[in-house]
Amino acid sequence: MAQDAKDSYLVGLIGAGIGPSLSPALHEREADRQGLRCLYRLIDIDTLGVPPEAVGDLVRAARDLGFDGLNITHPCKQLVIGHLDALAPQAEALGAVNTVVFEGGRAVGHNTDVTGFAASFARGLPDARLERVVQLGAGGAGAAVAHAMLTLGAGRITVVDALSDRAAALAGALNRHFGAGRAVAAAPDASATLLSHADGLVHATPTGMAAHPGLPLPAELLHPGLWIAEVVYRPLETELLRTARALGCATLDGGGMAVFQAADAFRLFTGREPDSTRMLADIAELAGAVGTPG
Repeated sequence: MAQDAKDSYLVGLIGAGIGPSLSPALHEREADRQGLRCLYRLIDIDTLGVPPEAVGDLVRAARDLGFDGLNITHPCKQLVIGHLDALAPQAEALGAVNTVVFEGGRAVGHNTDVTGFAASFARGLPDARLERVVQLGAGGAGAAVAHAMLTLGAGRITVVDALSDRAAALAGALNRHFGAGRAVAAAPDASATLLSHADGLVHATPTGMAAHPGLPLPAELLHPGLWIAEVVYRPLETELLRTARALGCATLDGGGMAVFQAADAFRLFTGREPDSTRMLADIAELAGAVGTPG
């Protein structure tokens, strides 16, 4: 945990296509309100022209330059693990890191995506049926939201990913953690059958981000009986959410997860307690209030 005595922090975000990220504004605004100085830098591997595997070099450079911590996003949440000195239990269980705190020269990995998504879902879709959930995406964000859904009481989650080995690995890890039969893996070509019987769909791939526009699945697979929960928050209203709302689906945008995971990261960086209500108002202003649950 960062020292409370400090009043100035240098943090950053490592990822690809992160120019539209709202993390700098979320952290800097909350720091300002608490009388702290926070400088939040974007470290975009696309802009730098380096591959995702360079994340280890970037983490070391940030540590050497005096950063207090980093957020990590797609496509580096799993690759970064091999370059850290220690993992918090949640990050170790997930095999994914979205927050790195530098403590006495050591780089310690955390994951605030699980609690962030769980808090957002409970707030935005409190009455959603959770017996049969389909999730698209088994990467770093996917591992976090699948853990969150099962923690929230989902009966069974079916993980769909274009990489069959990745989907199988996540389903296996979930079953070891939550009990046999709680998760299964499936290929994308099974999506039509799965969604016709599902209560809801969690979307946890980069599709729909500013740098990856479009729909993650054919629009005709959606139907009004589904709720749709989105992980992408830039833009706040993705094509998936627009399409789902037009059909009458209950929806949850990625803004709440972005805020609650940022609030948890802020606490790790600074040792101070953030005001998530104020931060929710920030993201509504910064990203547009369309689709943000009230």
